[in-house]
Amino acid sequence: MHPKLEPKINTMSVDPMVSIFSGRKSRYLAEKIATSFGTTLGKSIVLDFADGEFQTSYEENIRGRDVFIIQSTCPPADNILELLMMVDAARRASARKIIAVIPYFGYARQDRKDKPRVSIASKLVANLLTASGVTRLITIDLHADQIQGFFDVPVDHLFSSNIFIPYLKQLNLPNLVMASPDTGGTRRAANYAKALGTGFVICYKQRTKPNVIEQMELIGDVEGKDVVIVDDIIDTAGTISKAGSLIMSKGAHSVRAFCTHAILSGDAYSRISKSAFTEVVVTDTVPLGQFNDKITVLSTADLLAEVIKRVQNFESISSLFDLKKL
Repeated sequence: MHPKLEPKINTMSVDPMVSIFSGRKSRYLAEKIATSFGTTLGKSIVLDFADGEFQTSYEENIRGRDVFIIQSTCPPADNILELLMMVDAARRASARKIIAVIPYFGYARQDRKDKPRVSIASKLVANLLTASGVTRLITIDLHADQIQGFFDVPVDHLFSSNIFIPYLKQLNLPNLVMASPDTGGTRRAANYAKALGTGFVICYKQRTKPNVIEQMELIGDVEGKDVVIVDDIIDTAGTISKAGSLIMSKGAHSVRAFCTHAILSGDAYSRISKSAFTEVVVTDTVPLGQFNDKITVLSTADLLAEVIKRVQNFESISSLFDLKKL
């Protein structure tokens, strides 16, 4: 064989056909993911125009490559549009596969018609992502599992339990009890309780309108217990702060909150500071707006990097989430 035609042997552990890029909102996380994966972020830019429009551009060749685009779709809506434009640009640049890594999938709370004449926004976002050219989706702790069915492409639904449970075990809480801040999160609390060999309690709430709670009751005994509330989203912190106060009023020894996506809008930071919580543990799927000494942030970078590797190597992802092995 002619020397110039001999195939080059790749000695790198990282797949040379993988390119990882990031939208502006999640660059802080994407850099950690790329480092954990064993590479650097690909070169891309976003140009802003005077009228508020912007343009996304890849500054390197991605023809025939597997492109992973990391961007949480939290507000403002420009974050979703930027992701869609990056996907469209990758498709037009002849990328082989386009995988959207969306640590926090925004609009997930609008997954059904809860009253007449409203949009099912999470389905709309799924349609937009699919139409733009996404061939696979990776996300963490969807607000509703059925959102996976809104997509006609594979969805890898990851769980923050891989990050939270090891941290919980390190706390060595002597009288641990898990709690759900509402009836909708009962299964999540039950799964944690089963993995940790504890009981769980439920806070039952009634709302008059979004983000406003009229009444809350506790189902279960927390007397002398170290209670940990688990939830997927902490937004205004109204529900979870009220649940924490209720639990302490029922004789709990301590109360903590573990929430995956720290949206923290409105007066959330003030509520957390004044709350009964010893600690509020969140992940970095959404960047924090300000410092709060009660908030502990755990990174999802290693988990997402491992999943990217497994996607490329056609390895099992579900085996990562065997709670008995955590």
